Amino acid sequence: MERTFTILKPDCVKDGHVGKVIDKILSSGYKIIGIKMMKMTRPLAEGFYEIHKGKSFFEELILFMTEGPCIVAALEKENAVEDYRTLMGATNPLKAAPGTIRKEFAENISRNVVHGADSPENAIREIAYFFSTSELIGNIL
Repeated sequence: MERTFTILKPDCVKDGHVGKVIDKILSSGYKIIGIKMMKMTRPLAEGFYEIHKGKSFFEELILFMTEGPCIVAALEKENAVEDYRTLMGATNPLKAAPGTIRKEFAENISRNVVHGADSPENAIREIAYFFSTSELIGNIL
């Protein structure tokens, strides 16, 4: 069993897509083993996206991720990371495949509804960034 991490970003929450996105996740065979709603602080967002510090889009990304509540979740299934990257779709919703989360719900390349870990190693790091081990429970949903 492999784990991955996702953020349902502030645009997803604001636009009322949370239930539909979670349904797509569950319908794709994922088990949610940790989930919580939060409003990221600037230091929390800067720490999480530290890899992008110095890039032209960094400030816009931090402002976006701190503008409203989001949902962070740890997911589990076989081939979780790769399958979730496919389920999310391309970062640019105009290039995303039909049926993907971003094709159905994203506004544009910057406001793209969800984040997903890009490797099993980063999934472990990202889950640990937002969840203590006691917050991860097998098969919440």
